[in-house]
Amino acid sequence: MLPLVALSVLVAVSPAIAVWPLPRQYSTGTTPLRLSPAFHIDLSGIHGAPQDLVAAVARTSNYLRNDKLQALVPDRGASSGNAIRGAKSLNSLTVSLTTSGKVRSISEEAVDDVESRVESYTLTVPADGSPASLKANSTLGLFRGLTTFGQLWYDLNGATYTLEAPFNIVDSPAYPYRGFMLDTARNYFPVADIKRTLDAMSWVKINTFHWHVVDSQSFPLVVPGYTELSQKGAYSAAQVYTPADVKDIVQYAAARGIDVMAEIDTPGHTSIIAKAHPEHIACFEASPWTQFANEPPAGQLRLASSATTNFTTGLLKAAASMFQSKLFSTGGDELNANCYAKDNATQADLAAQQKTLEQALDTFTQATHAGLREVGKRAVVWEEMVLDHQVTLANDTVALVWISSEHVASVAQKGYKLVHAASDYFYLDCGGGGWVGQNVLGNSWCDPFKTWQKSYSFNPTANLTAEQSKLVLGGQHLLWTEQSGPANLDPIVWPRAASSAEVFWSGPGGDVGKALPRLHDVAFRFQQRGVRAIPLQPLWCALRAGKCDLNA
Repeated sequence: MLPLVALSVLVAVSPAIAVWPLPRQYSTGTTPLRLSPAFHIDLSGIHGAPQDLVAAVARTSNYLRNDKLQALVPDRGASSGNAIRGAKSLNSLTVSLTTSGKVRSISEEAVDDVESRVESYTLTVPADGSPASLKANSTLGLFRGLTTFGQLWYDLNGATYTLEAPFNIVDSPAYPYRGFMLDTARNYFPVADIKRTLDAMSWVKINTFHWHVVDSQSFPLVVPGYTELSQKGAYSAAQVYTPADVKDIVQYAAARGIDVMAEIDTPGHTSIIAKAHPEHIACFEASPWTQFANEPPAGQLRLASSATTNFTTGLLKAAASMFQSKLFSTGGDELNANCYAKDNATQADLAAQQKTLEQALDTFTQATHAGLREVGKRAVVWEEMVLDHQVTLANDTVALVWISSEHVASVAQKGYKLVHAASDYFYLDCGGGGWVGQNVLGNSWCDPFKTWQKSYSFNPTANLTAEQSKLVLGGQHLLWTEQSGPANLDPIVWPRAASSAEVFWSGPGGDVGKALPRLHDVAFRFQQRGVRAIPLQPLWCALRAGKCDLNA
């Protein structure tokens, strides 16, 4: 392991490495090196290599052949032609595990409890053409290393090369949770779009797909035993996620080192359930909606009803059982008290039980979370369940802090593990203008647009003590989709969401100016691989690092 002092010296000498996220410790050189036409990745030292590792090697080899990414310099690398033609050739990358015993697959390791995943690796690429080496004590770590190796190379007239050999990389994540959330309820996203997003996530080492799969507007998840919810609540019979789709997505994600954490938000954001079970929903589509919900349509679970509590517990258990992840989110945000105050059934239940609304919410939460524990899940909630309500939560409950980054310290003071998801840094939908009708001057509630620079500047432990900082699991970008669909999924997410991927892998404090050329590389490489990432600057600027800085 390289000492941290050495790290700072190495990084200062060689800032041009294009890897994203930046390795925790690395050094580079100035020697040209090219991949041999016969280059191969050697797994022979791993007895019984799992199929998903074999497939990951095949994908890496494919990217090396087909990325064809030219260097982001004015002549796109042409002036280095002679040096590249005269360079030594690298024939192989040897991949090996440093532990003995049973070899677990990437897919198995990806869904381990978030705090026990092992993603570290070491990567050495000599300058003299002798075999490169990738080592890790987990297949998940090997996968992360393969991802890094694939980012080291450029193309010039069919030659795959680097000008920075040798590489010595010792890498591991600063935080175990690095996520991206997608809302598939406001607008539907086909499975192919989700898979493409999972691919892109894996290329920047994001390891958790937070799937906000249902909400008040639609219920596209086909849950065994509760299929009436999707039959009556999906936008159409074609716009659903069947159990086979879920299995496909979960397996696809796991093979790419990604855990799928699903969410069914309760007791709010559940209006659509009334289409199949009106008995369980208060103030269904009540008007004016602004008095009953944060956005239309209004409708919340009748949390004081024992029948509704039992129904919800069963639904959550059935839905959670569709996913391999140890984490499952029950939401808990944006509860509207007026909805319950105006709901006769809820008021009757509260009176009969001699409970306040908060006491009923506590009973509801304890019951639903107990159900999740029965199927081996750890509950995840939005911050209100910790800060705004008097509910009993298990000590291992994870809180998503979304309303403001200023609330993080309050959650930490309560002693809960937390994930950064603050709207003031990580919401991708901000700045798109208001989406509700008859509101000419309306803006998005979380204006302004959240730039990649804003999220890249985030400090995960700001205002926290050393002990409280240990509660931070990581963080994520989020896309709420009132104004997003398949048509703009890639451009609104990429490459912005890569910025938090680096913050939570490499740690905070990165230099925006030095990061920008590497993030250009991310966007261009994504485009080569079929992801429609947007430009961050005019091409003239992207090819001339620093020339478009404010003080250039």
